[in-house]
Amino acid sequence: MTVRSPAVAGQFYPAHPARLKRMISDFLAAVNPESVPAAGFVVPHAGYIYSGSTAAHAYAALALEPPSRILLVGPTHRVYVEGLALSGASGFETPLGVVGTDRDLEAALLESPAVSVRPDVHAEEHSLEVQLPFLQVVAPGVPVVPVAVGDADATAVADVIEIALGLPGTLLLVSTDLSHYHPYDEAAALDADTIERVIALDRTIPPDRACGAYPLNGALVAAQRHSWSPELLSACSSGDTAGTRDGVVGYAAFRLRIGYA
Repeated sequence: MTVRSPAVAGQFYPAHPARLKRMISDFLAAVNPESVPAAGFVVPHAGYIYSGSTAAHAYAALALEPPSRILLVGPTHRVYVEGLALSGASGFETPLGVVGTDRDLEAALLESPAVSVRPDVHAEEHSLEVQLPFLQVVAPGVPVVPVAVGDADATAVADVIEIALGLPGTLLLVSTDLSHYHPYDEAAALDADTIERVIALDRTIPPDRACGAYPLNGALVAAQRHSWSPELLSACSSGDTAGTRDGVVGYAAFRLRIGYA
């Protein structure tokens, strides 16, 4: 049994369990979620002081109807990989304990030639790790399969998502931030355009508009196939939370609504 150790605890989020749980609970308490059938959510992955308040809008909604399992897809920041990579770990540790993976889902995903097992890709990747403490609070005990999406065509990503959706009760969670290091007003305009493109199911969003463009575009292809409707839940930038406005990072949370136009 291999457990992936936390790489960014104490950096992106508190390493002290009580402090971490309190921070997440405070973010969630500030949200009044609506119960709407959803196939998945899109969430940011920056440090909690920057994007946690935005992510909480998705997680508060997720908490209303916890799924059977979660497919978590996010970009790679440190190690290049072609296609999509599983960790090979049986669990992911955070200060709140160990999140177990879903072995049936992992086995199904490995049937795809686009999916490999690459522990090195996951070892220091934060885009997936930062989602886990939120999930431990809103959906305790629900297994999660984190998948690092590297250089991959949107259709190939969507095909892997389809495999996961073949297991009843699977929820899709996409990790991405928006634009990076533009002045505040310029970033706001760029992010507003990207948000419109997500809502319009434009699967050609470039990486300079969303660092998780590859998993996001794949999710948008899946949304086209299943008639999901992206709904913006919240958006801001680091200039609205804990950063300066000289060069900001944008964040947004979306719900992928089922059967709603």
